Amino acid sequence: MSETGSIFLKHFGSIEDPRMDRQKRHKLVDIMAIAVCAAIAGADNWTEIAGFGRAKEQWFRGFLELPNGIPSHDTFGRVFSLLNPAHFEEAFREWVKAVQGQLEGVVAVDGKTARRSHGKGGKGIHVVSAWSRENGLTLGQVAVEEKSNEITAIPKLLRALDLKGCLITVDAMGCQKDIAQCVLDQGADYLLAVKGNQERLAEDVETEFKHAMADGFAHMEHEYHETLEKDHGRIEKRQYWLTRDIGGLGTVEKWPGLSAMVMCRATRTVDGKTSVEDRYYITSAEGRGVAEIAAAVRAHWGIENSLHWVLDVAFNEDQSRIRTGHAAQNMNIVRKVALNAVRNNKTYKVGIKAKRKCAGWDHTYLEELLSQVVV
Repeated sequence: MSETGSIFLKHFGSIEDPRMDRQKRHKLVDIMAIAVCAAIAGADNWTEIAGFGRAKEQWFRGFLELPNGIPSHDTFGRVFSLLNPAHFEEAFREWVKAVQGQLEGVVAVDGKTARRSHGKGGKGIHVVSAWSRENGLTLGQVAVEEKSNEITAIPKLLRALDLKGCLITVDAMGCQKDIAQCVLDQGADYLLAVKGNQERLAEDVETEFKHAMADGFAHMEHEYHETLEKDHGRIEKRQYWLTRDIGGLGTVEKWPGLSAMVMCRATRTVDGKTSVEDRYYITSAEGRGVAEIAAAVRAHWGIENSLHWVLDVAFNEDQSRIRTGHAAQNMNIVRKVALNAVRNNKTYKVGIKAKRKCAGWDHTYLEELLSQVVV
């Protein structure tokens, strides 16, 4: 375990300790290592983290110094409430960069609120995350500042990541010219959902496609792709039209790098009832065909199913009452470190929650997962 300890120190040991000297009975790297291991193994709060540490103290002494034993749950809570989340996030991104190698493919950017991470009368923390479909990893995150929104947080996250050659998908909240330019500045392409928050753009795109559909696309060059899914009585057909014939789009000159617009018509039949929904997108991707764009549209929702939903179901994030100081934001990072370590491990072909239990039972398996936290 000495190698595991030294590599963990490489990525997370340089984080600045926020405590005064008289408060440092326990080393910061020891506190962080126990918290991450415990989170991997199923602990969801400070009491459970401290309890896991006590139960596994002899094992931890194989690679941690622990000069004063295992910290109390109060110590875990206090330290993580003081820890600068920006420093923790930076260490997290550096670890992911080492794990992932060359990043490619679709990167979805979206936000999530930890619902119970608020004090009396306050708001829960809202975090914008970047998730890689191809790697199955959370690449990084930025918390939305109080009295702000995702529009200001998304560029901060994009600038912190190496996204060259990727296709960045963002929902309608992030359909902003500055965000589009930020994506291009990172050497990537954007695929932005278009809705009413960009009223003029939404009207132009919708009108162009309605006119084209009225005459069967006779006067609009386009690419077409269709998918069909059937599952448990649900049938969903998705039709995609992509056109680079955007000369009549009155707002085109205002959007940096804009090369195409996309329409997706989702026709869903459930229990004999059919609904139809049209969605619209703009993209800067010149070299990607409609099938690839369609796959990216679907991949964007992977951040909901593979990240946000898993944090709620397997890590109980929405039920967590950790909220003092920076603790909620830092614990959010701990969960994502743990999820990244657990998700791509193939030793046990079971769900995330079951893998966490296995890690708590089996030191060898936990050590194997820790090797995925580090490189």
